Amino acid sequence: MSNFKVEGSALLLAVLMGSVTLHAQAKGDAQAGAKKNSMCIGCHGIETYKTAFPHVYSVPKIAGQHPQYIVKALQAYKAGERSHPSMLGIAGSLSDQDMEDLAAYYGAAK
Repeated sequence: MSNFKVEGSALLLAVLMGSVTLHAQAKGDAQAGAKKNSMCIGCHGIETYKTAFPHVYSVPKIAGQHPQYIVKALQAYKAGERSHPSMLGIAGSLSDQDMEDLAAYYGAAK
């Protein structure tokens, strides 16, 4: 039982440290992101927008989304871990800094 407490405490500490690290990694510039969002706004900027490619899909609004979530989602598309064809192409063209800038822009948007 005492080993569980120690291991559980170590896990909790690792999770908390990971959270701090994620927060510290936010390097985006919202003003730069505003200049890079032309490929995003056409779908993500339209209320209740749906795309028919590859099937009918409700496109999420990303304004106000947590910036690190946006970065992680874009990284997952770029790595092929998420599979929407349009997003694979768009994310594949983005640098890490582009992702951070777009995330800062959309994270601050309402």
